[in-house]
Formats: sequence, structure tokens, C-alpha cells
Amino acid sequence: MLRKMLDKNRKRQKRKIHIRKYISGTAQKPRLSVTRSNRALYMQVIDDEKGRTLASASTLEKDLRGIKATAAGAAQLGEIMGKRLLEKNITTVVFDRNGYLYHGLVKAMADGARKAGLRF
Repeated sequence: MLRKMLDKNRKRQKRKIHIRKYISGTAQKPRLSVTRSNRALYMQVIDDEKGRTLASASTLEKDLRGIKATAAGAAQLGEIMGKRLLEKNITTVVFDRNGYLYHGLVKAMADGARKAGLRF
């Protein structure tokens, strides 16, 4: 079982490296990176040219602790992130799924951000 888990993580890391060769965020079109664990969900908007995080949202934040790591919670977190970006006049982003397959929680976060008005 440990070997299966290590292989799964290794495959994700390889996908992540492959994706990051082609995806980069700029000031006009920053990178929206998503990360998930069994307990929490994280979203970050990054300007790779300057190496700065422009905005972030996580289910570990004090006012967002009620959001669970489920598809509904992921969609809700995506909407919150989208609203935060629209307040900063960021309307388009590049979506970085961080090596995760585009389904389930990752897809729900993306759909939530799109629902809030982000384009990618």
C-alpha cells in the first residue's frame, strides 16, 4: 500500500513538472494554482515574473473554516477566490491544476471561479 501511494505521488509530480514547463503567470494573466489534501483546499494566484502571490484562499482561514474538502466546498472556495480577484481587477488567469487530474475537487474549484466571473 505504501508503494502504491508513493507511485501515485511520483506520477503527480511528473505531471506537475510537465505542466509547469508550459504554464507561467504574468501581471496581466497570473497563474491560478490549486492544491488539495484530504482535509483542506488551497488556491493561490501567482505572478511568476515577480515571484509574488497576488491573492490566496484556503479552507484553513479563520472565516472559511466551515468549508469542507468536498465538491460543494471546493466550488464555494472557487467563488470566494474569484470575488477576491475581481476586487483586485484581475479577470483572466491561467489555470494550473498542479498535476492533479481535472475532475472532482479540482474541477469544482475551477467551475466556482468561473461562476464568480473569472475567465480561463
